Amino acid sequence: MSSTPMRDIPRVGFVSLGCPKALVDSEHILTRLRAEGYHVAPDYHSADLVVVNTCGFIDAAVEESLDAIGEALAENGRVIVTGCLGAKGDTVLAHHPQVLAVTGPHAAAEVMEHIHDHLPPPADPYTSLIPPQGLKLTPRHYAYLKISEGCNHRCTFCIIPGLRGDLVSRPAGEVLGEAEHLVAAGVRELNVISQDTSAYGLDLKYRTSFWNGRPVKTRITELARALGGLGAWVRLLYVYPYPHVDELIPLMAEGHILPYLDMPLQHASPRILRLMKRPAHAENALARIRAWRETCPGLTLRSTFIAGFPGETEEDFRQLLEFLEAAELDRVGCFTYSPVEGAAANALPDPVPEEVKAERRDRLMELQAGISARRLARRLGQRIEVLVDAVTEDGAVARSAADAPEIDGVVLVEDGHGLEPGARVEVTVTDTGEYDLWARLDPGAA
Repeated sequence: MSSTPMRDIPRVGFVSLGCPKALVDSEHILTRLRAEGYHVAPDYHSADLVVVNTCGFIDAAVEESLDAIGEALAENGRVIVTGCLGAKGDTVLAHHPQVLAVTGPHAAAEVMEHIHDHLPPPADPYTSLIPPQGLKLTPRHYAYLKISEGCNHRCTFCIIPGLRGDLVSRPAGEVLGEAEHLVAAGVRELNVISQDTSAYGLDLKYRTSFWNGRPVKTRITELARALGGLGAWVRLLYVYPYPHVDELIPLMAEGHILPYLDMPLQHASPRILRLMKRPAHAENALARIRAWRETCPGLTLRSTFIAGFPGETEEDFRQLLEFLEAAELDRVGCFTYSPVEGAAANALPDPVPEEVKAERRDRLMELQAGISARRLARRLGQRIEVLVDAVTEDGAVARSAADAPEIDGVVLVEDGHGLEPGARVEVTVTDTGEYDLWARLDPGAA
């Protein structure tokens, strides 16, 4: 059998920036690279060329992406750019005209064509080196499961539809087949992602798909129910509070999927929501939240908000703070408005000064820290299940159903030194903070 000397195998370096949806795009490209026999280089100097998967959602992300491209060019010299910033090819080329090629997001086939042009694949690819779940950039025990691309909304602060296009859903059977492979390979938590998870299947008119001979509607409720039967934690991210989201709450209460909803509400002032062209309103959101918690008392709610949107007055901001006090959301992130190039909101009158944006963000997060601390304090003494992410000299770093990876808090298991990443264990909460919990496997040994 023929073989290729190890150093003659072409090596591709990879830099992945941005959100979990971009991470999944990176995983698809990396899997195709390995399928064709390429090696993934651990650093710039051992790579024959470098792919940089960029983010372009806000100005800070654009700067980070341009810096990463510049670093890759300085350290390696041969760079292919893809991702959301790549959709603005002129911007990339204006800063870095020496890049080999530029593509937009979810363009794995186009990226591979450019790699072939500049670094042909080896003659005998090692297809056996690919694990059944493909190559992942997350730890082995959790994964992101992307169910659709694009978005049909035209929120005035957002340029995602211009970068990633309108909603394109994957058939339910295809999604479930991928999820099944992931779970079989050891994944213990599936984080369902898209630009608009609750709109899943709308573009396909909720067409019936087939999985293992069973009909499954391409719709979020039916998909969630089927995913819940695989034995892994199932967490829903990026969910807009449409009416049919109510159907998901009983699935959470019955333990089919995690009692966790990530809803990017963005604001609570009706006037600002109209300026944002958001699909939901604060009054309805409060009533829905109360009804959801009646059905599923253990429900964790996460949301993100924008401070300093153009035209936001102190009265608008006060309404947002009052909403947070009434809603008592468990997890909250807040960002100051960033005038992303191409966003319709940039043309709105009365921009908010940067210092006022920052002051409002800080006030919001100070208020939310107290709310979060009060809600976590209710967990003291409770027995909860956690998923272990890592083990350190201080114990195990784990997460509960209330904690999405990398964006929420953690559960620090002080006597968890003997645990392994990916283990799901029962612990007792012994202390609480603003965002994190402390726990023990055996509280009597404290």
